[in-house]
Amino acid sequence: MRVGIVDYLNSRPLAWAFRKGADSGAYAPFHLPPAEVAARLEDGSLDIGLIPSIEVQRIPGLRVLPGLCIAATHEVRSVLLVSKVPPGRIRRLALDENSRTSVALAKIVLNRSYGVEPECVSQPPEIEEMMQRADAALVIGDPALRVSPGDYLVLDLAAEWRQMSGLPFVFAVWAVRSGIAADGLVPFFQNSLQMGLENLDELIAEAGEQLGLGSQELHEYLTVNLSFELGDEELAGLQEFYSLASEMDLIPTARPLSFLGACPSESDSVE
Repeated sequence: MRVGIVDYLNSRPLAWAFRKGADSGAYAPFHLPPAEVAARLEDGSLDIGLIPSIEVQRIPGLRVLPGLCIAATHEVRSVLLVSKVPPGRIRRLALDENSRTSVALAKIVLNRSYGVEPECVSQPPEIEEMMQRADAALVIGDPALRVSPGDYLVLDLAAEWRQMSGLPFVFAVWAVRSGIAADGLVPFFQNSLQMGLENLDELIAEAGEQLGLGSQELHEYLTVNLSFELGDEELAGLQEFYSLASEMDLIPTARPLSFLGACPSESDSVE
């Protein structure tokens, strides 16, 4: 099975089995930007993908692996809106071309919390170039971890969402395209996360060299800022996100999620 993996630090605990060559012989991993994982899952060139949560609503026939996600209960630190002006004065917003869910989240936060709907332009995630073309920029993933708060006004979009909704925000989920057999998938991916969490020190040591960040900072990011379990609170956050996205015409009418196997909540779907 062809598996699309986003090679940001926030996905590495989930994808530990693929990085370390554990019993993954049945899977062929491809490391891609988030938007490309979604596109390839849609066109059938991937079978499974760690995709932006908004794309589950846009791609027909996907099933979500239960219990697994990339989420934040409060601040996330790796999905930021950096601005030269106060949020209510943003007229032009540069978007990271790799993003899908965070684009929708930024538009919702700016509209609901600050009353603005800026013109948006999509481009590569080079902050200085983005800020030359716009009042503000959406920066996600590892580049966001290196943003210096003193350079710009910085909004953490997960914190903004929490303040607005009172709920966690789910950025990504494992999704399986229609027609793919379910046998063994859920235990394998659950075990991959478990191994990742058990080997955080090794993961953090590797990431520290690549990103130039301290081990304490990275440990806090992976254990405090992020959560990886898709539970009832996270499902409620998804429901609210999809509802607001539909109201703003960012997706069609929100569809119930379909889960691979049993859904880990009281109901078997989330609108």
